Amino acid sequence: MVATARAAIESHLNGEKITPTPKAATNLTRPKGVFVTLLDYRGNQLRGCIGNPFPERPLLDQVSLMAVEAATSDPRFPPVKPVELKSNITVEVSVLTIPREVRVDKPILYRDEIVVGRDGLIVEGVGGRGLLLPQVAVEEGFDSEEFLSQCCLKAGLLPDAWLSGEIRVLKFQGQAFSEEKPEGRVFERKLAGKAER
Repeated sequence: MVATARAAIESHLNGEKITPTPKAATNLTRPKGVFVTLLDYRGNQLRGCIGNPFPERPLLDQVSLMAVEAATSDPRFPPVKPVELKSNITVEVSVLTIPREVRVDKPILYRDEIVVGRDGLIVEGVGGRGLLLPQVAVEEGFDSEEFLSQCCLKAGLLPDAWLSGEIRVLKFQGQAFSEEKPEGRVFERKLAGKAER
């Protein structure tokens, strides 16, 4: 998947047509939600991240599309240049389970249904929608309450909007596969979450 993401970006940046990987294993052709994250290897800073949490295309097709979008269409960053991709960018692919709604009797109980290091979040409602991958909470040291608040901010909502009873909270899980260095060995990232209350 990571090789497919990198190859798709390279092809796009070189003006070439992106060709699907031939003879892919069955588990790589099933529709899955995917996010592709690009990191600046020198400082481990975000360089682009785009994805779709819903299984709308076969996995490798989704990886290719999201990879190109992360490299060229993330509004927070200028498009990646070919030389930068080759020497400075590491690629990470997160494969997601189908998001499912978290149902609770009282909004305060959302925090007890989120496991940091396992769950990613989507909040939607009041005209906004935000998504944070499972690894974000671990990297930032969030507990489940802060994770919910940060996801609300990502949606353009007040940080305590998750307590209002007017938004939906969905959670999903994911596996993240990363390069150690640009074009380097690929490994599965294991997330260690913060202790929950």
